[in-house]
Amino acid sequence: MVEILSKWIVLLFGLFFIATGLLMLFAPQKAREILKKAGSTNLINYTEITVRMIPAMGLIGYADYSRFPQVFSVVGWFILGTSVVLYFVPRKWHHSYSLKSAEILKPIYFQIISPFSMVIGLLIIYAVF
Repeated sequence: MVEILSKWIVLLFGLFFIATGLLMLFAPQKAREILKKAGSTNLINYTEITVRMIPAMGLIGYADYSRFPQVFSVVGWFILGTSVVLYFVPRKWHHSYSLKSAEILKPIYFQIISPFSMVIGLLIIYAVF
């Protein structure tokens, strides 16, 4: 049961990367506005951190069944660990970091990096099958 649930979580994670890549490609200003909101309120901050843990646990839970078990495991544990750390980082620091990142990442940069997001999503999906 855990294997099946983990598989679907990881597949949705791959689709999320593809959808994010499409958003960055076709609506880069919207992607930038979303980035600016990271950590902006307690609800957004802690929801974002908690939701990050779901695909992390999916990667860990499905690692042994994937094409790249070590990669899934390491990436899953990394995301999970950084999520736990973010719980203890002051929300204002997190929000300040997202604002600075959004300032650096102009819309054209979102469009340039969007194919990487889509390729990562496709690789995640490939690794599941």
